Amino acid sequence: MITSGTISNGILKAIATLALVVAAIYFIWQIQTVIYYLIAALILTLIGNPIQLFFRRKLKFSVTMATAATLFIFLLIIVGLIMMFVPLVLSQSENLSVLDTREIEANVSALLSKINHFLISHGIDSKNTINISKITSKLDFNFIPAFLNSVLGTLSSFGMGLASVLFITFFFLKDKISFIIGIKKILPDNHEEKILNSLNKINDLLSRYFIGLLLQLFIVFVMYWIVLLIFGIENGFVIAFLCAVLNIIPYIGPLIGSVLAAILTMISNLGLDFQTEILPKTIYVVIGFAVVQFIDNNFSQPIIFSKSTNSHPLEIFLAILIGGFLFGVLGMIVAVPVYTMLKVIGKEFMPENQIIRLLTKNI
Repeated sequence: MITSGTISNGILKAIATLALVVAAIYFIWQIQTVIYYLIAALILTLIGNPIQLFFRRKLKFSVTMATAATLFIFLLIIVGLIMMFVPLVLSQSENLSVLDTREIEANVSALLSKINHFLISHGIDSKNTINISKITSKLDFNFIPAFLNSVLGTLSSFGMGLASVLFITFFFLKDKISFIIGIKKILPDNHEEKILNSLNKINDLLSRYFIGLLLQLFIVFVMYWIVLLIFGIENGFVIAFLCAVLNIIPYIGPLIGSVLAAILTMISNLGLDFQTEILPKTIYVVIGFAVVQFIDNNFSQPIIFSKSTNSHPLEIFLAILIGGFLFGVLGMIVAVPVYTMLKVIGKEFMPENQIIRLLTKNI
């Protein structure tokens, strides 16, 4: 029999549960920086696992020495990239005026004026085709400096974050066996083996995935830079850098990068004649970027991602597509790692399911 006391207790429990959930969300929100550090450290750990194993197995280092050597390599790479990339990006960015919103707007207005004169000279009604004042008023020019400044700001002001991430990574790498032993103590006995097998496979596959992602971005960056050098585009390094970073966003990122490269190519050549210099160079750059994307989409990306995650290219495409529909750009970025984890967990806990057996036959 339901009494008023039972109802009251139920309401109080519901309120208490809701309050705990809200408090937990608030707590997580307050320590979100720490969570970012943990995620970054976990990614570095996944990338560093093969390096640590090399030091331990091939060079016979102790666990501590192998971990220290791995972190030293990370530190050398990070410092080297900062010393090489940041001054060059800053100097070329200043030449390109991507740090000054008003300068960007003035350059785009001048560019649109050149396009306007070009259309008029070819008998095209420019008033109906392009309206400079309306276009420049509707465009948000803050996205270019905001994007670049966020990248450079992250690189230049993450000293404390870098130290924290490397410190956490050190113990993730050094004490991972202790973590596994600790996890064993809290896991239910009937699922312990399956969970540990899942963690080992996820660790292996995601290590290969993140290494493959870095390799793919580097390949794309080099190819972009070569295209820009071939056609004599000034500030090619920073344009290639920006477009390569955008490549992290699957499918949409390369398209945005190509459009951005075309715009920046035209802006960086404003002093030249539009018809004989600016337009041909821009067309060549767009064609070159299209060739790079063709190579990346059909060769480097499928090979690197498929081999690293043991998934068919169609699986990866559908996973990214679904992630994009469900969670937008962030969903597209994390789709492959999440899909890989789900496959591993599915194989361990539902090995008899026909669909899972088909999807995980190569794992």
